[in-house]
Amino acid sequence: MEITDVKVIPVEDEKLKAFVSIVFDQCFVVTDIKVIHGPKGLFVSMPSKKRKDGTFKDIAHPLNNQMRQYLEEKVLTVYRQQVAGQAPTPAAPPGGAAPSGSPQGSGGGAGPSSGPEQAPSS
Repeated sequence: MEITDVKVIPVEDEKLKAFVSIVFDQCFVVTDIKVIHGPKGLFVSMPSKKRKDGTFKDIAHPLNNQMRQYLEEKVLTVYRQQVAGQAPTPAAPPGGAAPSGSPQGSGGGAGPSSGPEQAPSS
């Protein structure tokens, strides 16, 4: 499974730094991912739903460490490049190099520019 697109919407907040959507294999999107600044630095928070008892349950998440590391690296790389004003570069999928010519990391720009990807209202 390959991440073929990452869209980052930066947010001006002390802890919440961005909303992110990612596309897998150009056919499946996961939205409401967040980049959070915590006590140990930046991390990726997967989409979750608040339960009646106040706890949160992930709606979508990686099933293994390899995919989690790949996803976090890809999202944080695109986030850092966008915040720095650079064009994103491709990241290899887990277990190998990215196929040449694959559209990856089109998270550049200054916010939502196309499609239905919008920052969720909380």
